[in-house]
Amino acid sequence: MLSRIAESLYWIGRYVERAEDTARILDVHLHRMRQDPWTDEEQACRSLLAVMGVPAVDHAVSQAGVVERLGLDPDSTSSVLGALTAARENARGARETVSAEMWECLNTTWLGLRDARQRIEERGVHAFFQWVRERCSILAGLADATMSRDEGWLFLMLGRSVERVDMTSRLLSTHSRAGGSIPSWLTLLRSTGGWETYLRTYRGSSNDRHAAEFLVLDRLFPRSVLAALVTAESCLAELEPDPGRVGVGTDAQRILGRVRTELAYKPPEELLAELGPTLAKVQRTCSQVNEAISLRYFRQTAAVHWAEAVA
Repeated sequence: MLSRIAESLYWIGRYVERAEDTARILDVHLHRMRQDPWTDEEQACRSLLAVMGVPAVDHAVSQAGVVERLGLDPDSTSSVLGALTAARENARGARETVSAEMWECLNTTWLGLRDARQRIEERGVHAFFQWVRERCSILAGLADATMSRDEGWLFLMLGRSVERVDMTSRLLSTHSRAGGSIPSWLTLLRSTGGWETYLRTYRGSSNDRHAAEFLVLDRLFPRSVLAALVTAESCLAELEPDPGRVGVGTDAQRILGRVRTELAYKPPEELLAELGPTLAKVQRTCSQVNEAISLRYFRQTAAVHWAEAVA
């Protein structure tokens, strides 16, 4: 597979997952602030921007400003609109690999974002974020139904899994920074679509340990940090079928394997006590893995230096 196509598919997976998870995080955060009248709005918004890696440049930060920067900024790939726009642009460069249904879904979603502000004014931010989540879910379903399980599929799933690890850890970071309580854990579980699964797994028990254990360590829930790490490792293993006689084949596999092993063997009590530092380490790992994948599989283009012609 051409490195250009592989890179486009990898970033389609990342950007679509980023758009969906950013919509989930914003929905949870705004819902929490509206439920609790004692919340310091400016401090809570600054905390959210910090968790998402976006600097708060304004003197006064409000809910509307957060929605604008993380939801509707067309020039930032950290926003919902910017991420979906970037995914569409990558799909344009990989039209021979993605199915017609996937392209139509991405293009229709991008066209629907043009009236995002009007949609928010008429129906509210919750309805807008729900629409974004539904569109991203449709795209994921179309990819699952129409793509061959070849290298293109592996790069798409690899990008989705790496981004899911990063975004789930950021979602949990909003709880750990806020100091959290059981209701906020329930809100996080609902935002990941895992509330019903959680109830079946723990027989209706609601406490911090079980919720953290489920969202970080559960091997069967696809949005947990550990499950996404395992999926990413599996994709890398299939891309490198012959690792040789010693260790693993790539730096990306080593980085993922270390953090996955550390999480898999961490006691739940220790995880809850060290949740903040653990999530920060997971986010740093995602950045390192992304760099290692880029160096291994994608074309590296050096800067072009122009020199004056010699007469």
